[in-house]
Amino acid sequence: MLSVGYKIPKKGILISSGEMKSKVDLLEACKLLGEKNYDLYASHGTQQFLEENGIRATDVNWPDEDGENNIHRMIADKRFDLIINIPKNVTKRELTNGYIIRRGAIDFNIPLITNARLASAFITAFCNLDQEDLEIRSRNEY
Repeated sequence: MLSVGYKIPKKGILISSGEMKSKVDLLEACKLLGEKNYDLYASHGTQQFLEENGIRATDVNWPDEDGENNIHRMIADKRFDLIINIPKNVTKRELTNGYIIRRGAIDFNIPLITNARLASAFITAFCNLDQEDLEIRSRNEY
């Protein structure tokens, strides 16, 4: 992931984890992020799940909701270094908000992960390994 331009997050991480299975798949990785003092931001259902499991996260509003912590505006303000957005269902509202989030990540060059297991593996790697262990090397160096 680093070889294609992803960077290890330094500030905020947005998590919108979709259905319960994805929330559970991300739980241990989110605990690691909390232990490493990352600023976690989460959509309503994800934020509630994280808080219930002892992980502090700031509740944010969907792109179609008014309020101070509107995801769309926060993306434009570059408040996130990583966005994890996993679709929950195929309702029009979910698809539209998800599209706006993913499109915003691309438009503002913010790394985007749409798979819970991949997000968990990436988070576990950068939380448990030193920067030197994650450096990109040529194939011959391995």
